[in-house]
Amino acid sequence: MPHRTTSSITVQKIDPPSGSDIDFGAEILGADLENITESDFEVIRQALYENSVILFKNQHNLTPRAQYELTRLFDPAATGYGHGKTLDVKRSVLHPDLKTIPHQPQVQVIGNGPVASFEGLENITLKHPHHNKFHKYPVSADEDRDVTRFFRWHIDAALYDLEPPRVTSLMAVKVPKSEKQTLRYDDGTGDELLVPRGSTAFVSSYRMYDILSPEDKEFARTTKVQYAPHPYVWMSPARSLSDGLGMVSDGAELKYEDLPPIEEEKVKILPMCWKNPVTGKLALQIHPSAVEKLHLADGTVIDDLKEVREIVHRLQRPGIAPKFVYAVDWDEGTMAVFNNHGVLHTVTGSFTPEEVRIFRQCNLASSEAPLGPDA
Repeated sequence: MPHRTTSSITVQKIDPPSGSDIDFGAEILGADLENITESDFEVIRQALYENSVILFKNQHNLTPRAQYELTRLFDPAATGYGHGKTLDVKRSVLHPDLKTIPHQPQVQVIGNGPVASFEGLENITLKHPHHNKFHKYPVSADEDRDVTRFFRWHIDAALYDLEPPRVTSLMAVKVPKSEKQTLRYDDGTGDELLVPRGSTAFVSSYRMYDILSPEDKEFARTTKVQYAPHPYVWMSPARSLSDGLGMVSDGAELKYEDLPPIEEEKVKILPMCWKNPVTGKLALQIHPSAVEKLHLADGTVIDDLKEVREIVHRLQRPGIAPKFVYAVDWDEGTMAVFNNHGVLHTVTGSFTPEEVRIFRQCNLASSEAPLGPDA
Protein backbone atom coordinates (compact mmCIF):
# COMPACT_ATOMS: atom_id res chain seq x y z
CA MET A 1 0.00 0.00 0.00
CA PRO A 2 1.41 3.46 -0.88
CA HIS A 3 2.30 5.59 2.15
CA ARG A 4 1.23 9.16 2.79
CA THR A 5 1.02 10.81 6.20
CA THR A 6 -2.12 12.81 5.46
CA SER A 7 -5.18 12.08 3.37
CA SER A 8 -7.21 14.35 1.11
CA ILE A 9 -10.33 12.24 1.67
CA THR A 10 -13.33 13.91 3.28
CA VAL A 11 -16.42 12.33 4.83
CA GLN A 12 -19.88 13.83 4.29
CA LYS A 13 -22.71 12.37 6.33
CA ILE A 14 -25.89 11.51 4.45
CA ASP A 15 -28.71 13.99 4.96
CA PRO A 16 -31.77 11.90 5.92
CA PRO A 17 -34.77 12.41 3.62
CA SER A 18 -37.97 13.95 4.92
CA GLY A 19 -39.66 11.69 7.48
CA SER A 20 -36.55 9.56 7.99
CA ASP A 21 -34.80 9.04 11.32
CA ILE A 22 -31.71 7.21 10.05
CA ASP A 23 -28.53 7.98 11.98
CA PHE A 24 -26.01 6.29 9.69
CA GLY A 25 -24.55 6.53 6.19
CA ALA A 26 -21.90 8.80 4.64
CA GLU A 27 -20.38 9.68 1.27
CA ILE A 28 -16.60 9.51 0.89
CA LEU A 29 -15.15 12.26 -1.30
CA GLY A 30 -11.70 12.52 -2.89
CA ALA A 31 -10.72 8.83 -2.72
CA ASP A 32 -8.55 7.22 -5.42
CA LEU A 33 -9.58 3.60 -4.86
CA GLU A 34 -7.01 2.25 -7.31
CA ASN A 35 -4.20 3.81 -5.22
CA ILE A 36 -5.19 3.79 -1.55
CA THR A 37 -2.52 4.97 0.87
CA GLU A 38 -2.25 3.94 4.52
CA SER A 39 -3.56 7.33 5.65
CA ASP A 40 -6.41 7.10 3.14
CA PHE A 41 -7.46 3.75 4.53
CA GLU A 42 -7.33 5.03 8.11
CA VAL A 43 -9.92 7.65 7.15
CA ILE A 44 -12.04 5.12 5.22
CA ARG A 45 -11.99 2.57 8.05
CA GLN A 46 -12.92 5.16 10.66
CA ALA A 47 -15.74 6.42 8.44
CA LEU A 48 -17.05 2.90 7.88
CA TYR A 49 -17.24 1.99 11.56
CA GLU A 50 -18.72 5.36 12.53
CA ASN A 51 -21.29 5.45 9.70
CA SER A 52 -21.94 1.75 8.90
CA VAL A 53 -22.59 2.38 5.18
CA ILE A 54 -20.23 4.50 3.07
CA LEU A 55 -20.69 5.47 -0.59
CA PHE A 56 -18.03 6.17 -3.20
CA LYS A 57 -19.58 7.82 -6.27
CA ASN A 58 -18.29 8.13 -9.85
CA GLN A 59 -16.27 4.90 -9.70
CA HIS A 60 -17.15 3.82 -13.27
CA ASN A 61 -13.60 2.67 -14.02
CA LEU A 62 -12.94 0.84 -10.77
CA THR A 63 -11.59 -2.65 -11.52
CA PRO A 64 -12.76 -5.83 -9.80
CA ARG A 65 -9.20 -6.20 -8.54
CA ALA A 66 -9.29 -2.80 -6.83
CA GLN A 67 -12.70 -3.59 -5.35
CA TYR A 68 -11.32 -6.81 -3.91
CA GLU A 69 -8.18 -5.10 -2.58
CA LEU A 70 -10.21 -2.41 -0.80
CA THR A 71 -12.49 -5.04 0.72
CA ARG A 72 -9.47 -7.08 1.88
CA LEU A 73 -7.88 -4.08 3.61
CA PHE A 74 -10.53 -4.39 6.33
CA ASP A 75 -9.27 -7.92 7.07
CA PRO A 76 -5.85 -8.52 5.46
CA ALA A 77 -5.70 -12.12 6.69
CA ALA A 78 -8.90 -12.97 4.79
CA THR A 79 -8.63 -14.19 1.20
CA GLY A 80 -11.63 -16.38 0.31
CA TYR A 81 -15.16 -15.43 -0.69
CA GLY A 82 -17.53 -15.17 2.27
CA HIS A 83 -19.68 -18.13 1.27
CA GLY A 84 -16.80 -20.34 0.19
CA LYS A 85 -17.97 -22.97 -2.28
CA THR A 86 -21.52 -23.16 -0.96
CA LEU A 87 -22.77 -21.37 -4.08
CA ASP A 88 -22.03 -24.58 -5.96
CA VAL A 89 -24.78 -26.35 -4.04
CA LYS A 90 -27.72 -26.28 -6.43
CA ARG A 91 -30.31 -26.44 -3.65
CA SER A 92 -28.96 -23.32 -1.90
CA VAL A 93 -31.30 -20.32 -2.02
CA LEU A 94 -28.23 -18.28 -3.02
CA HIS A 95 -27.30 -20.36 -6.05
CA PRO A 96 -29.42 -18.59 -8.71
CA ASP A 97 -28.42 -15.09 -7.64
CA LEU A 98 -24.63 -14.93 -8.07
CA LYS A 99 -22.04 -15.63 -10.76
CA THR A 100 -18.28 -15.61 -10.12
CA ILE A 101 -15.87 -13.39 -12.08
CA PRO A 102 -13.31 -15.86 -13.49
CA HIS A 103 -10.24 -13.63 -13.10
CA GLN A 104 -11.26 -12.35 -9.64
CA PRO A 105 -13.12 -15.20 -7.92
CA GLN A 106 -13.68 -13.25 -4.69
CA VAL A 107 -16.00 -10.92 -6.66
CA GLN A 108 -19.50 -11.99 -7.69
CA VAL A 109 -21.84 -10.60 -10.35
CA ILE A 110 -25.50 -10.05 -9.51
CA GLY A 111 -28.27 -8.27 -11.34
CA ASN A 112 -30.94 -8.90 -13.94
CA GLY A 113 -31.35 -9.65 -17.60
CA PRO A 114 -29.27 -11.00 -20.49
CA VAL A 115 -25.60 -9.98 -20.57
CA ALA A 116 -23.56 -10.86 -23.67
CA SER A 117 -20.14 -10.34 -22.08
CA PHE A 118 -18.92 -9.05 -18.72
CA GLU A 119 -15.55 -9.52 -17.01
CA GLY A 120 -14.88 -12.86 -18.69
CA LEU A 121 -18.43 -14.15 -18.31
CA GLU A 122 -20.11 -14.80 -21.68
CA ASN A 123 -23.81 -15.01 -22.57
CA ILE A 124 -25.09 -15.04 -19.01
CA THR A 125 -28.58 -14.33 -17.74
CA LEU A 126 -28.81 -12.62 -14.37
CA LYS A 127 -31.91 -13.02 -12.20
CA HIS A 128 -32.92 -10.33 -9.75
CA PRO A 129 -34.07 -11.94 -6.48
CA HIS A 130 -37.84 -11.54 -6.54
CA HIS A 131 -39.83 -11.94 -3.38
CA ASN A 132 -42.45 -14.08 -5.16
CA LYS A 133 -39.89 -16.91 -5.19
CA PHE A 134 -39.18 -16.61 -1.46
CA HIS A 135 -42.21 -15.18 0.38
CA LYS A 136 -45.08 -17.35 1.59
CA TYR A 137 -47.69 -14.83 0.43
CA PRO A 138 -46.22 -12.60 -2.31
CA VAL A 139 -47.70 -9.46 -3.82
CA SER A 140 -50.20 -10.27 -6.57
CA ALA A 141 -48.96 -10.32 -10.16
CA ASP A 142 -51.12 -7.37 -11.19
CA GLU A 143 -49.49 -5.19 -8.47
CA ASP A 144 -45.93 -6.37 -9.11
CA ARG A 145 -44.75 -3.37 -11.15
CA ASP A 146 -45.96 -0.88 -8.55
CA VAL A 147 -45.57 -2.71 -5.22
CA THR A 148 -42.57 -4.49 -3.72
CA ARG A 149 -41.31 -6.06 -0.48
CA PHE A 150 -38.11 -6.43 1.47
CA PHE A 151 -36.79 -9.64 -0.12
CA ARG A 152 -34.77 -11.07 2.81
CA TRP A 153 -33.19 -9.11 5.66
CA HIS A 154 -29.80 -10.69 6.22
CA ILE A 155 -26.11 -10.58 7.06
CA ASP A 156 -23.69 -11.65 4.32
CA ALA A 157 -22.38 -14.83 5.92
CA ALA A 158 -22.16 -18.57 5.31
CA LEU A 159 -23.05 -19.14 9.01
CA TYR A 160 -21.52 -22.61 8.77
CA ASP A 161 -17.77 -23.27 8.96
CA LEU A 162 -16.76 -19.76 7.78
CA GLU A 163 -16.80 -16.59 9.90
CA PRO A 164 -19.06 -13.68 8.83
CA PRO A 165 -17.24 -11.17 6.57
CA ARG A 166 -16.40 -7.85 8.21
CA VAL A 167 -17.49 -5.76 5.25
CA THR A 168 -19.20 -6.11 1.88
CA SER A 169 -18.57 -3.91 -1.14
CA LEU A 170 -21.32 -3.49 -3.72
CA MET A 171 -20.58 -1.76 -7.03
CA ALA A 172 -23.33 -0.50 -9.37
CA VAL A 173 -22.18 -1.07 -12.96
CA LYS A 174 -25.46 -0.82 -14.89
CA VAL A 175 -28.64 0.57 -13.33
CA PRO A 176 -31.96 0.77 -15.19
CA LYS A 177 -33.86 3.79 -13.92
CA SER A 178 -37.66 3.78 -13.77
CA GLU A 179 -40.54 4.76 -11.55
CA LYS A 180 -40.34 4.16 -7.79
CA GLN A 181 -42.25 1.42 -6.03
CA THR A 182 -44.34 1.31 -2.88
CA LEU A 183 -42.72 -1.12 -0.47
CA ARG A 184 -45.33 -2.78 1.72
CA TYR A 185 -44.61 -4.68 4.90
CA ASP A 186 -47.95 -6.53 4.66
CA ASP A 187 -47.64 -7.65 8.28
CA GLY A 188 -50.80 -6.06 9.65
CA THR A 189 -49.13 -2.79 10.67
CA GLY A 190 -49.93 -0.85 7.51
CA ASP A 191 -46.27 0.18 7.28
CA GLU A 192 -45.02 1.10 3.83
CA LEU A 193 -42.21 3.05 2.22
CA LEU A 194 -41.58 4.61 -1.20
CA VAL A 195 -38.32 3.19 -2.61
CA PRO A 196 -36.34 3.44 -5.85
CA ARG A 197 -36.82 0.33 -7.99
CA GLY A 198 -34.16 -2.21 -7.07
CA SER A 199 -32.98 -0.26 -4.05
CA THR A 200 -30.78 -1.97 -1.48
CA ALA A 201 -32.29 -1.26 1.93
CA PHE A 202 -30.19 -1.00 5.09
CA VAL A 203 -31.02 -0.73 8.78
CA SER A 204 -28.62 -0.11 11.64
CA SER A 205 -28.26 -3.03 14.03
CA TYR A 206 -26.86 -0.55 16.59
CA ARG A 207 -30.13 1.38 16.45
CA MET A 208 -31.98 -1.94 16.60
CA TYR A 209 -30.23 -2.68 19.90
CA ASP A 210 -30.50 0.86 21.29
CA ILE A 211 -34.32 0.94 21.04
CA LEU A 212 -34.78 -2.30 22.99
CA SER A 213 -36.14 -2.21 26.53
CA PRO A 214 -33.57 -2.64 29.33
CA GLU A 215 -34.79 -6.21 29.85
CA ASP A 216 -34.44 -7.07 26.17
CA LYS A 217 -30.98 -5.49 26.04
CA GLU A 218 -29.90 -7.75 28.91
CA PHE A 219 -31.37 -10.76 27.10
CA ALA A 220 -29.61 -9.83 23.85
CA ARG A 221 -26.24 -9.27 25.56
CA THR A 222 -26.32 -12.64 27.30
CA THR A 223 -27.88 -14.88 24.62
CA LYS A 224 -26.15 -16.76 21.80
CA VAL A 225 -27.67 -17.74 18.48
CA GLN A 226 -27.17 -21.17 16.94
CA TYR A 227 -27.53 -21.23 13.16
CA ALA A 228 -28.76 -24.20 11.18
CA PRO A 229 -26.10 -26.32 9.44
CA HIS A 230 -25.88 -25.47 5.73
CA PRO A 231 -28.57 -22.85 6.42
CA TYR A 232 -29.23 -21.79 2.82
CA VAL A 233 -29.92 -25.38 1.82
CA TRP A 234 -31.82 -26.09 5.05
CA MET A 235 -34.22 -23.17 4.45
CA SER A 236 -34.67 -23.77 0.71
CA PRO A 237 -38.17 -25.35 0.86
CA ALA A 238 -39.37 -22.83 3.47
CA ARG A 239 -40.84 -19.41 2.77
CA SER A 240 -40.41 -15.96 4.28
CA LEU A 241 -42.65 -13.72 6.29
CA SER A 242 -44.07 -10.79 4.33
CA ASP A 243 -41.76 -8.25 5.97
CA GLY A 244 -38.70 -10.28 4.91
CA LEU A 245 -37.61 -10.63 8.54
CA GLY A 246 -37.41 -14.39 8.99
CA MET A 247 -39.34 -17.45 7.94
CA VAL A 248 -42.83 -18.86 8.33
CA SER A 249 -42.77 -21.80 10.73
CA ASP A 250 -44.70 -24.58 9.03
CA GLY A 251 -42.15 -27.38 9.14
CA ALA A 252 -40.91 -26.99 5.58
CA GLU A 253 -37.17 -26.91 6.38
CA LEU A 254 -35.07 -29.84 5.23
CA LYS A 255 -34.29 -32.57 7.74
CA TYR A 256 -30.65 -33.04 8.73
CA GLU A 257 -30.45 -36.31 6.80
CA ASP A 258 -31.38 -34.44 3.61
CA LEU A 259 -28.59 -31.87 3.99
CA PRO A 260 -24.97 -32.16 2.84
CA PRO A 261 -22.78 -33.94 5.45
CA ILE A 262 -22.77 -32.04 8.75
CA GLU A 263 -19.63 -31.55 10.85
CA GLU A 264 -20.69 -30.50 14.33
CA GLU A 265 -17.62 -28.32 14.91
CA LYS A 266 -18.58 -26.20 11.89
CA VAL A 267 -22.04 -25.30 13.24
CA LYS A 268 -22.01 -21.62 14.21
CA ILE A 269 -23.06 -20.42 17.66
CA LEU A 270 -22.53 -16.67 17.75
CA PRO A 271 -23.33 -13.87 20.20
CA MET A 272 -26.63 -12.12 19.64
CA CYS A 273 -24.81 -8.78 20.08
CA TRP A 274 -21.66 -7.86 18.14
CA LYS A 275 -19.37 -5.02 19.27
CA ASN A 276 -18.14 -2.26 16.96
CA PRO A 277 -14.31 -2.36 17.04
CA VAL A 278 -14.01 1.44 16.80
CA THR A 279 -16.99 2.92 18.69
CA GLY A 280 -17.63 0.05 21.12
CA LYS A 281 -21.38 0.18 20.37
CA LEU A 282 -23.40 -3.02 20.42
CA ALA A 283 -25.36 -4.28 17.40
CA LEU A 284 -28.30 -6.68 17.60
CA GLN A 285 -26.84 -8.78 14.80
CA ILE A 286 -28.89 -11.83 13.85
CA HIS A 287 -29.62 -13.43 10.49
CA PRO A 288 -33.33 -14.10 11.12
CA SER A 289 -33.87 -16.61 8.30
CA ALA A 290 -31.02 -18.90 9.38
CA VAL A 291 -31.57 -19.10 13.15
CA GLU A 292 -32.33 -22.49 14.67
CA LYS A 293 -31.72 -22.35 18.43
CA LEU A 294 -31.06 -19.85 21.23
CA HIS A 295 -28.59 -20.47 24.08
CA LEU A 296 -29.57 -18.49 27.18
CA ALA A 297 -27.31 -17.23 29.97
CA ASP A 298 -28.54 -19.87 32.45
CA GLY A 299 -27.65 -22.71 30.09
CA THR A 300 -31.16 -23.22 28.76
CA VAL A 301 -31.40 -23.97 25.04
CA ILE A 302 -34.58 -22.92 23.25
CA ASP A 303 -34.89 -25.36 20.36
CA ASP A 304 -38.53 -24.95 19.38
CA LEU A 305 -38.05 -23.30 15.99
CA LYS A 306 -41.33 -21.41 16.02
CA GLU A 307 -40.57 -19.96 19.47
CA VAL A 308 -37.01 -19.06 18.45
CA ARG A 309 -38.27 -17.19 15.39
CA GLU A 310 -40.96 -15.37 17.35
CA ILE A 311 -38.40 -14.15 19.89
CA VAL A 312 -35.97 -12.96 17.21
CA HIS A 313 -38.71 -11.26 15.19
CA ARG A 314 -40.04 -9.44 18.25
CA LEU A 315 -36.55 -8.11 19.00
CA GLN A 316 -35.71 -7.09 15.43
CA ARG A 317 -39.01 -5.84 14.01
CA PRO A 318 -38.96 -2.36 15.66
CA GLY A 319 -35.59 -1.70 14.02
CA ILE A 320 -36.94 -2.10 10.46
CA ALA A 321 -39.68 0.51 10.90
CA PRO A 322 -39.90 2.78 7.82
CA LYS A 323 -38.22 5.71 9.57
CA PHE A 324 -35.11 3.57 10.27
CA VAL A 325 -34.64 2.25 6.70
CA TYR A 326 -32.03 3.74 4.37
CA ALA A 327 -32.99 2.75 0.80
CA VAL A 328 -30.06 3.47 -1.53
CA ASP A 329 -31.03 5.09 -4.84
CA TRP A 330 -28.33 3.55 -7.02
CA ASP A 331 -26.50 5.42 -9.76
CA GLU A 332 -24.08 3.79 -12.16
CA GLY A 333 -20.56 4.12 -10.80
CA THR A 334 -21.57 4.20 -7.12
CA MET A 335 -19.96 1.68 -4.79
CA ALA A 336 -21.20 1.06 -1.27
CA VAL A 337 -19.07 -0.51 1.44
CA PHE A 338 -20.98 -1.56 4.53
CA ASN A 339 -20.20 -2.90 7.97
CA ASN A 340 -21.51 -6.43 7.73
CA HIS A 341 -21.15 -6.75 11.53
CA GLY A 342 -23.39 -3.73 12.15
CA VAL A 343 -26.20 -3.54 9.58
CA LEU A 344 -28.85 -5.77 8.09
CA HIS A 345 -29.65 -5.32 4.42
CA THR A 346 -31.98 -6.58 1.73
CA VAL A 347 -32.64 -6.13 -1.94
CA THR A 348 -36.04 -4.84 -3.06
CA GLY A 349 -37.90 -4.48 -6.32
CA SER A 350 -38.79 -6.26 -9.52
CA PHE A 351 -37.60 -5.95 -13.10
CA THR A 352 -38.83 -7.18 -16.44
CA PRO A 353 -36.69 -9.92 -18.06
CA GLU A 354 -35.33 -7.36 -20.54
CA GLU A 355 -34.19 -4.77 -17.99
CA VAL A 356 -30.43 -5.23 -17.63
CA ARG A 357 -28.92 -4.51 -14.23
CA ILE A 358 -25.32 -5.38 -13.30
CA PHE A 359 -23.66 -5.14 -9.88
CA ARG A 360 -20.39 -6.49 -8.51
CA GLN A 361 -20.33 -7.81 -4.94
CA CYS A 362 -17.33 -8.72 -2.80
CA ASN A 363 -17.01 -9.98 0.74
CA LEU A 364 -14.44 -12.23 2.40
CA ALA A 365 -14.92 -14.78 5.14
CA SER A 366 -13.45 -13.16 8.24
CA SER A 367 -10.18 -14.34 9.75
CA GLU A 368 -11.77 -14.03 13.21
CA ALA A 369 -15.16 -14.45 14.84
CA PRO A 370 -17.24 -11.30 15.47
CA LEU A 371 -16.51 -9.39 18.66
CA GLY A 372 -19.00 -10.30 21.35
CA PRO A 373 -20.47 -7.85 23.87
CA ASP A 374 -17.78 -8.61 26.46
CA ALA A 375 -14.81 -8.28 24.11
